[in-house]
Amino acid sequence: MSLRPTVAALDAPAAPRLLDGVPLWRPRGSRLARGLFRLVGWRLVCDGLPARQGVMLVYPHTSNWDFPVGIFAKWILGVPLRFWVKDSLFKLPLFGAWLRWLGGVAVRRDSAQGLVADTAAQLRAARERDELFWLVAAPEGTRSHAAGWRSGAYHLALQAGVPVGLASFDFPSRTVTLQQFVHLSGDVAADFALLAELYAGKRGKRPTLAAPVKLLERT
Repeated sequence: MSLRPTVAALDAPAAPRLLDGVPLWRPRGSRLARGLFRLVGWRLVCDGLPARQGVMLVYPHTSNWDFPVGIFAKWILGVPLRFWVKDSLFKLPLFGAWLRWLGGVAVRRDSAQGLVADTAAQLRAARERDELFWLVAAPEGTRSHAAGWRSGAYHLALQAGVPVGLASFDFPSRTVTLQQFVHLSGDVAADFALLAELYAGKRGKRPTLAAPVKLLERT
């Protein structure tokens, strides 16, 4: 798969804003996955990605069913989406190989640079090499009810200077949606006001477990 960059990394704007324009890439993944997804009543709505690197937020995350739904969506997209995994899990021979195949990115929580800084460096290195690198994160950090979002993915997008994709799993309509992309400003109140507005109305498998769209500073 080949993508030609037409959008450079942007400095943080004074206010968060939606990205528009023609996407760099449109879904051309597995037809089998798309057919099976339709067979069980689900569909993916995605026009494409606006850049070769970015952070994709998945919300709400309230059920174990989110994982297989997300894997099918990934296969339909045909993009090697990545996600954070503790480096110790990669030491398990078969399980580690499976995690790498799925897109797991080994992270060391005891790194002197820190999880966010390490991943931001990987995103910047991918940009220099013109490689595709989209990291997927569930900012609630748990399937149980939480008071808000963990800050890692938010700060990662700011440090790396990459767009944020808003992915949602809406169980009542059985729809995975990835159509809106935001460039964050670093103004927490303004950024999260926009995120809350864009995610309004999305309902997970267990709606009462969804966290409010606000930042937990100590996570």
